[in-house]
Amino acid sequence: MDSSPKTIPFERYLAIDAHKRYVVVGGLDAQQAIVLPVRKLEVERYAQWAKANLKPNDAVVIEATTNTWNLYDATAPLVGKVVVAHPFAVKQIATARVKTDKLDVYRLARLLAADLVPEVWVPPIEVRELRTLIAHRRRLVKLRTMAFNRLHSLVHRNNLTPPEGGPFVDKNRSWWEGLPLSQVEKLRIRQDLALLDHLAPQIAEVDQELARLSTTSPWIEHTPYLLQLPGFGITNTMTILSAIGDITRFPNAKKLVGYSGLGSSVHDSGQTHQSGHITKQGRREMRWALVEAAWIAVDAHPHWKQQFQKLTRRMKRSKAIVAIARQLLIVIWHVMTERVADRKAVPDMVAFKLMTWSWKLNDLERGGLTSRQFVRYYLMQLKLGDDLTHVQRAGHRPIASIEEVQALRPELRPSA
Repeated sequence: MDSSPKTIPFERYLAIDAHKRYVVVGGLDAQQAIVLPVRKLEVERYAQWAKANLKPNDAVVIEATTNTWNLYDATAPLVGKVVVAHPFAVKQIATARVKTDKLDVYRLARLLAADLVPEVWVPPIEVRELRTLIAHRRRLVKLRTMAFNRLHSLVHRNNLTPPEGGPFVDKNRSWWEGLPLSQVEKLRIRQDLALLDHLAPQIAEVDQELARLSTTSPWIEHTPYLLQLPGFGITNTMTILSAIGDITRFPNAKKLVGYSGLGSSVHDSGQTHQSGHITKQGRREMRWALVEAAWIAVDAHPHWKQQFQKLTRRMKRSKAIVAIARQLLIVIWHVMTERVADRKAVPDMVAFKLMTWSWKLNDLERGGLTSRQFVRYYLMQLKLGDDLTHVQRAGHRPIASIEEVQALRPELRPSA
């Protein structure tokens, strides 16, 4: 006798085709009969309409777009099931020569009724907020980079020799003012320098918020395991954590690599098997953070430096660094899933990173620990550096003893 649970069909299968200013809603029943004729609603009116028209025995599908999560939050409490559809995968399943909002809604509803909708993971609020903050920081940094590039271009275009220490340090600000340039060029310089002055505290404020968030749930459970890895500071760590969200979504490292877009594309037909460039079908900020970390790792860590040198003997540096980024991501899956230290970790390097992290935090964010206690606490969590008494890379700064931290945190004492 089959004891597996039976799927009870919903009374209505509704689809929402979302646009910037309006949504199109319609639905079918299990027999493909129209039970909710397609109608168009302004986005602002959707929540009110949903409360009046949606039922607990409805199933709803929403195609992922920029305002999906607002629609999801307004819908989920009112119905029996909400699915967020992957737009690219939906197009592959339900391609059509004729496309209208009405036809799109009914196609989505049919896929939902047939249980064929390729779903997107719905991130909880804390993941969405962190992703939003990371995206905001990226935009600010892009503006800063553009201003720097314009000023560098001006220097090269006019064959100017920058002052000692560089043209952007505070002591050399007068150098810009004294350049023999036209009034138009001087105006552009003043405004780009003013933009840099304006952006610096904004980026610093975002970085401070990222540091604070790194000590809050759910991020604090994973931050030390990523921060221990070469190339990972708070910004890269929080970028990767925001992209991953919940590591248990990925049953193995291969799934995580595929999600990042760092896996190779494959053409497999008959006796032909070809692997090509990386797919890039994943979160872009995740790939950016991993590649940036990889460059630092191959410069600073002996193991990754050796791996990079081996790879560059048979491929271009650009491909080799992507391979290193992919290997780092595999390590990330293992340390986050198994909650262990990296097997290639250098304790003094990890201790220095933990100390740098502690310097970004206030007493409350450090949980009442001093910097030296904070470093030892997380070394103990990682099971690293029991014999360390000082952090050499931080100017031979002392760290607390194991006994001192165990007295403050009894949960770290070994069980009898």
